[in-house]
Amino acid sequence: MIPIYLFVIVLVVFFLASAIKILNEYERGVIFRLGRVLGIPKGPGLIILIPIVDRMVKVSLRTVVLDIPPQDVITRDNVTIKVNAVVYFRVIDALKAIIDVENYLYATSQLSQTTLRSVLGQAELDDLLAHREKINERLQEILDTHTESWGIKVSNVEVKNVDLPQEMQRAIARQAEAERERRAKIIGAEGEFQASTKLAEASDILSKNPMALQLRYMQTLIEISQEKNSTIIFPLPIDLIKMFMEKGK
Repeated sequence: MIPIYLFVIVLVVFFLASAIKILNEYERGVIFRLGRVLGIPKGPGLIILIPIVDRMVKVSLRTVVLDIPPQDVITRDNVTIKVNAVVYFRVIDALKAIIDVENYLYATSQLSQTTLRSVLGQAELDDLLAHREKINERLQEILDTHTESWGIKVSNVEVKNVDLPQEMQRAIARQAEAERERRAKIIGAEGEFQASTKLAEASDILSKNPMALQLRYMQTLIEISQEKNSTIIFPLPIDLIKMFMEKGK
C-alpha cells in the first residue's frame, strides 16, 4: 500500500500545480469560476486559483502580425489582380477578446480578408498603385471600427504585393514609355523656345550696334582657326577698315 504521507505529498503537489499560476508582464488571465467570469482580468505575476472550481484563459497583449493570404480582387475598372497584406493588431481588453468572440485571431483574419477584397474592389488600379497609403489608411480604419467591440486595436495595415496579369504589365510598360517620350519632347521644345528667344534678343542687340556685329564676326573666325591648322579665305567687311582708310587720307 502507498503510505499516507506519500499520498498527501502527491495531493499537495497537485493542488499547488493547479492553484498557482504565473503570468508574464505581457499576459493577462481571464478567470472563470464555475463558468462565470470573475471580475477583471488578472496579472501579471502570481495568481492563486481554486482547483477544479476556477479555470483561467491566458491572453497575450503583445502586437500580433497577421499575414493575409493572397486574395483575388476585381478592381473598379475591371482588372483582376492578386493582392496580399499584413495586419498589425493587439488585444487591449482581454475580457472582451475572450467573451465577445469565440476566436479573436481567426475572426480578425477572416474580417481582414473580406475587408481587403471589398475596399480594393471599390478602387481603380491606378489609385491602388499610386495612392497605396490612402488604401492602407482606409483598411485600418474599417478594421479598427469592427474589432473595437472585441477589445482589439488594429494599429496598421499594409498592402504588400499587387500581382498584375502579364498583358496589364505590358500595357503599363507601354504607357510609361509613351509618357517618357512625351516629357522628352516637351523638354526639347522648351529648350528650342528658350534658345530662339535668346537669339532674338542677341540679334536685336547686334542690330543696334554694328561694331558689336563685327567683333562677333572676328571672334567666330578666331574660333574656327583654332580647330584645325588650315588656311581660311574670308571676305573682310569694308566697315571694319573704313576708319583706317579715312585716317590714311
